[in-house]
Amino acid sequence: MPNKSQEEQQPNVPNKPQEEERQSHENQQEPSKTNKGNIVASNTQAGALKNMKDQLKTNLPIILPKGLPITKGTFLTATTKAEANQVEVLFFESKEYLPINDRKLKNSQTATIIARLVVKQYPNAKVANEQISFVNYSQNGGQKVDLGYNIKGYQDAGAGSLWTGWNEGRWALATHTRTNNPDAGVKLAKQAVQFLETHMLPIPKQNGFARLDVYKSGNIIVWQDEKLVYTLDLIKEPLKALEIAAAFYH
Repeated sequence: MPNKSQEEQQPNVPNKPQEEERQSHENQQEPSKTNKGNIVASNTQAGALKNMKDQLKTNLPIILPKGLPITKGTFLTATTKAEANQVEVLFFESKEYLPINDRKLKNSQTATIIARLVVKQYPNAKVANEQISFVNYSQNGGQKVDLGYNIKGYQDAGAGSLWTGWNEGRWALATHTRTNNPDAGVKLAKQAVQFLETHMLPIPKQNGFARLDVYKSGNIIVWQDEKLVYTLDLIKEPLKALEIAAAFYH
């Protein structure tokens, strides 16, 4: 998980609404009660998520998503790992039904990683908050840019990178692009703002950040829940990262 100094150098960002395939296995669909039904949670997903929680065998008060956007005709599965103060869940979509922690997931030709979730418990909320690179972009300065919906972004460039950062509630969000492709960063930021008009990210206690990358590398979303810090990564599509994070809203 990136440390605070790293994240200060690499701001964070959300994604746009996607009208792409985020349905579960055909004929096993049941509308999700989260986020206006944009994510379709099937009976298969519900069962898989329950099995993940059971397999973790942890006393940490973690929350799993209500459902995940997976490709039509695939199954949700995962590998889990639990330690005293940390759990890890690697979510997969698989062309065949595979139980949680099935050996085939170690080297499978039919399963694709959707995302990795790491939840770590710190000694207290203060130490946990120190893991979150919350930035008030309006105070940091930078070139202003209109992101729509009365939200102002602030751009900062350096070492060939261009960041567009903004705040929504307790979240700091930023998109990353290269200086030779500046419009892409603003476009992604506007898509993220639009997405968040109709979707809710988890409510952090105290803060959260999202870093979305135009080039589909380094997308990461981190938020605090008292002594716990949730980290989502290994998500290729930046907007999909926001959509997955929104599935944790309860």
